[in-house]
Amino acid sequence: MLDSGDIGHGQDRTTTVEKGSFSTARCTCGWYGPARRARGVARDDAAAHATARHSPSDTSDSSDSSD
Repeated sequence: MLDSGDIGHGQDRTTTVEKGSFSTARCTCGWYGPARRARGVARDDAAAHATARHSPSDTSDSSDSSD
């Protein structure tokens, strides 16, 4: 099983789980990806999920600015 490494309190962790010939990406938030025959593709699924769902949203939002 592979995982996303050390995480802090309140952060999610992605892993890959193998069952037979298939590998599936999973996250501690409850998300899981489709079963894949290639481990690398499952890892890519996990990385894409972590980037899309768990990246910090501290970007500046110009629509909230008041003059």
